[in-house]
Amino acid sequence: MAAAIAAGLTGEDHLLVQAGTGTGKSLGYLAPALLALAEGSADRVVVATATLALQTQLATKDIPVALDAVQKVTGRRPKAAMLKGRSNYACLYRVRDGVPADDQGVLITGAELADTLPTSDRGGSDSAMGVEVLTLREWAESELEAKGTGDRDAAPSHTDKAWQQVSIPVRECLGAQRCPYGDVCFVERSRDVARASDLVVTNHALLAIDAMHGGTALPEHDAVIIDEAHELVSRMTGAASMELSPQMIERVARRAMTWLEDELSLEFLELGDVLRSALDQAEPERVTDPASRVVAAAESIRTTSRKVVSALGGGKDDPDRRQAQAAVKEVFDVAERIAGLDDHDVIYVSERERFGREVRVSPLAVAGLLRDKVLSDRTAVFCSATLRIGGEFTGVAGSFGLRADERLPDELPAEVDQEDEVDQEDEEVTNEDSEHDDDDPHSTAWRALDVGSPFDYRKQGILFLARDIPPPGREGLSKEALAEIAELTWAAGGRTLGLFASRRNAEAAARHVRAELPKMTVLCQGDAQLPELTKRFIAEPETSLFGTLSLWQGIDVPGDTCRLVIIDKIPFPRPDDPLMQARQQAVAEAGGNGFMAVAASHAALLLAQGSGRLIRTVGDKGMVAVLDPRLVTARYGSFLRASMPDFWSTSDRAVAVEALRRLDD
Repeated sequence: MAAAIAAGLTGEDHLLVQAGTGTGKSLGYLAPALLALAEGSADRVVVATATLALQTQLATKDIPVALDAVQKVTGRRPKAAMLKGRSNYACLYRVRDGVPADDQGVLITGAELADTLPTSDRGGSDSAMGVEVLTLREWAESELEAKGTGDRDAAPSHTDKAWQQVSIPVRECLGAQRCPYGDVCFVERSRDVARASDLVVTNHALLAIDAMHGGTALPEHDAVIIDEAHELVSRMTGAASMELSPQMIERVARRAMTWLEDELSLEFLELGDVLRSALDQAEPERVTDPASRVVAAAESIRTTSRKVVSALGGGKDDPDRRQAQAAVKEVFDVAERIAGLDDHDVIYVSERERFGREVRVSPLAVAGLLRDKVLSDRTAVFCSATLRIGGEFTGVAGSFGLRADERLPDELPAEVDQEDEVDQEDEEVTNEDSEHDDDDPHSTAWRALDVGSPFDYRKQGILFLARDIPPPGREGLSKEALAEIAELTWAAGGRTLGLFASRRNAEAAARHVRAELPKMTVLCQGDAQLPELTKRFIAEPETSLFGTLSLWQGIDVPGDTCRLVIIDKIPFPRPDDPLMQARQQAVAEAGGNGFMAVAASHAALLLAQGSGRLIRTVGDKGMVAVLDPRLVTARYGSFLRASMPDFWSTSDRAVAVEALRRLDD
């Protein structure tokens, strides 16, 4: 992997690398990247991770180790920096001048906060939040004095609502030139540090923002390494999505009314009710009819918010007015995008757990954005444990904006012994003589490499395919599935991670197993905070944990704590998901198979991630049990199974139960 990435960084071709759990993937890309920087063959490299947590792990754990090694070998120590989105840093304007009234809560002054301290134990949630905000403000000032980062991860414990009182959305930032604290801004300082660094660690969301806003979020760079690349499309879709709700309009209208004439102020405020009425009468589905009430409401909001933006202009010396104008401009932009019903957008009504409905707009695809704004300017390396979906790279590559006819032969660098435990990809190359596209300023040709895994999956794991139980239905888990779950959990002696399609199924399974096996401890998502449940699951080897999508990815439980992973249902996206429906339809209209390209690929990715929870070290052993017979009986079953680890498989229940019971032998 390191040799392939080193070769890729010196050329213009893009690279997809599937590196299984346990390969040391982080060092596999850090070593060649840092060497290229140390030797001067690259000026700056960006590493983009899926989450802030992974970003922090890299910056505090993996990168320092790699930097020590590079310095020892080359005599030069490249500079590394971590860069996050603006709202992850404390804003000194908010810290010192407060949050405008009616914006993300009531304005809280320092004096009011101080008054809550003596009575905070008797106060309500507002008092508790007041204490948090005061603590955060004091922390921000101490960070400034100590020349710290002002990064949220370094802040005292706090809630999201409290953090909103000391941070600022991108749209409302006054800019370093206009802000009275621009010369000491934490965000500007982080940007300066990044511009002076060789390696910049960021996240997928900020990479998306950089692409959407003309490269203003990240410093110039020669190459980008995208870790956990299987998450990239989802994260970029989220960053490029927007929403509009009645509450948002009313909050922004109240904030702007200080500078508006009464008639315009009332007109803007009443649009919240206009949108609420339209949403109440709409179905929670995609909006495609230009004559729909939702589109009509968006058109009215667009018209009025444009007038409000104009009316708020001219307040150059009033920061609060400029921020209010920015908030209204965001409402205008969302409304304009909704009213436009662009073919490249998916507009849909969404049900929220709280606060009722809202209208959302998401990009139909992000492949074009990636191709035009990321791949065309620099070399990209995509790394993940799951990039070969259905046994091939081409589907995932297409979602990144890389075409099948641009694929080059998957040749390993000469430094790698091709006989040495490297699983060279053997799928057919569509066009082995593909030339670089002369119309692109940078090559969009690409290669792919599967470096395999250090694990012997066929000896370490078993895949039990329960083909003799009824297929999943809308009514929840069948009695046969519940019986299977209880028997398998008993045979494994607990030690079970249950991955369920819904909270209802997870709770039903937990109730049944607790009743059937009263001496076993079964934790269920919702019993407590997920980090607390995960901690107990790891600390108590015979305890089982049942949950939903949050457990499919990210949880790392090596050793005897997890002997059995149960998957109740093939994780297809919800059939009524408007975005997935639209993407399937787009593939079908282009002549492809929408179900396989979208729904089946989505399920294959999650199956790969979920079954990957079982074997985490070379000493682990156990079973993945899939209680959905369609994985065996349906035509798409082989496609889905090809995405999972190559376990030895059986459909014989007696064999599966006996194998689990013998794991301690």
